[in-house]
Amino acid sequence: MTQSIPTIAEAAALIAGRQLSPVELTRQCLQRISALDGELHSFIRVTEDRAMADARAAEAAILAGQSKGKLHGIPIGLKDIIDTRGIATTAHSRWLEHNVPDADATCASRLAAAGTVLLGKLATHEFADGGPSFDLPWPPARNPWDVDHFTAGSSSGTGAAAAAGLILGGLGTDTGGSIRGPAALCGIAGLKPTYGLVSRLGVAPAAFSLDHIGPMAWTAEDCAILLQALAGHDPADPASVDRAVPDYTAGIGGGVKGLRIGVIHHFHETDETVSEATLAGIRSATDTLKQLGAEIREVTLSPLQDWNACGGLISITERCAAYEGWMQDDPGRFGERVRDRLLLGMFVTATDYMQAVRRRRELCAELAVAMRGVDILLTATQRAEAPPIDGLPRWDNLQRPNFTMPFNVAGYPAMSICSGFGDKGLPVAIQLVAGPFEEAVLLRAAHAYEQATSWRSRRPEVRQSIAV
Repeated sequence: MTQSIPTIAEAAALIAGRQLSPVELTRQCLQRISALDGELHSFIRVTEDRAMADARAAEAAILAGQSKGKLHGIPIGLKDIIDTRGIATTAHSRWLEHNVPDADATCASRLAAAGTVLLGKLATHEFADGGPSFDLPWPPARNPWDVDHFTAGSSSGTGAAAAAGLILGGLGTDTGGSIRGPAALCGIAGLKPTYGLVSRLGVAPAAFSLDHIGPMAWTAEDCAILLQALAGHDPADPASVDRAVPDYTAGIGGGVKGLRIGVIHHFHETDETVSEATLAGIRSATDTLKQLGAEIREVTLSPLQDWNACGGLISITERCAAYEGWMQDDPGRFGERVRDRLLLGMFVTATDYMQAVRRRRELCAELAVAMRGVDILLTATQRAEAPPIDGLPRWDNLQRPNFTMPFNVAGYPAMSICSGFGDKGLPVAIQLVAGPFEEAVLLRAAHAYEQATSWRSRRPEVRQSIAV
């Protein structure tokens, strides 16, 4: 389908100027879902009646002069581990196949209060873990740039739907890279905020001390608009931070002149070498940011493997703690990939876990010192372009370190943005990182890079489903 797809910022301006109807915009998204999602499998459930009701309510309020802001009338989707009142929330698992929550997650209620239009619930990996599984009640999402290729995970449906223009934005969760991975392989922007900035109440847990909720959309500016509605204290989430929320969009056009950007060369050149296209994207992005006025510096941290060993052990242990009871009751109800990973967590001793927690404190202290000399860090998000979806190793999370886990270990805000394309037309990405609660600076740097490059002008051409 060749229909033009607006960004959230563009749609908001058109709606405010009475040049675009939320009802018509929602219909267009639903038509794209009907035409394309038979190939992508990005949705577990499309909430068409709810969407049209939301859109009509938004349109009536806006025409009455009661606009709620930039998200009013904007169609979105939610990863299906986020509770939605009266709408099934399955976590892509047999365990919750018929689970209908009686309350919204805080993040879902905040987006609803901002006037968004809910198009439906999006595919994930089972309980946000395990990889693309073919033994679950729903198929895995597929990459809109090439449906034979992987989306990364676990916010796979959100990444695919946002890239294909089925939604204008949505929510993912990130325990070791589950927002930034799909953002990278699907060619969109995805932000993991600072730990505690966005409430996790009503979201199925993965690893409590590593879990984050964040926005995914076509651009960094759109992520800023979504984050504005999401951020803020929630006393019902014990990890939620009570601090004032800045205006993330106010200075987004301020550029990068004077910012100090530290490139962690050894992460992607020595510790875990990346593809030629990924490396070219990093080098080009560094040059672009320098030309825009940023100061480029070198940053050295502990090897990527240390960060992943620490975060990986904490992750499998805390995931096991979250689902131990169900594993004891009926392990066969889990898909094979998740079942095996939960079993692995059962062999971790208390001593192992505490050593990982101790090492985490050391690594976080090291990163804090490194950040004193820079405003932004830069490295890869994914090693290479999206691999074929069939045949991914069962233990892919253990075979190679990833570039995203360090910033779950530290809890720092980090985001992925597109930095080009490989030989087969699949996206590559860079990862930008800022200090705690410095999302405004991070989004400003990402937006400046996007504005200086042409990558946001190129959308995937998804083949239309035969049966619509």
